[in-house]
Parts: sequence; C-alpha cells; structure tokens
Amino acid sequence: MENHVRTRRAALGLTQAELAERLGVSRQTVISIERGRFDPSLPLAFRLAALLGASIEELFVPADHDVRTDPL
Repeated sequence: MENHVRTRRAALGLTQAELAERLGVSRQTVISIERGRFDPSLPLAFRLAALLGASIEELFVPADHDVRTDPL
C-alpha cells in the first residue's frame, strides 16, 4: 500500500516525533507507516487523516489500483 503520510506531515511542518506524540504512538510507528512497512489499524488511520487534514483515501492508496467491479 502506498501512502502520502510523509508528504502531508512535512507540508504541515510536523516532525515524526510531533506526529507520533499527537497520535499516541511511537516515532518508530510513524517511520514504519511512512516507509510502507506497516499498515495502520483503521482507528489509527482515521486519527492520521484527521490530524493531517485529509481523507483516508487521500492518504492511503492500494498498491493494486484495480478496483474489483464484480459483486462479492
């Protein structure tokens, strides 16, 4: 999964440590999310989106951009 967390964070002038503190997670967690090594839980993704002023869809993009159109 691709994400735009680093770009949004930097545009707001936040350090990784500041973002981590506001989210209530470790700086290592923020680093892992930004590098795509860790996909956040849904509650954490919502907190990230709110803090960064974006929707979840703006922050996180599935690696496979094909959207399944067949009904499940």
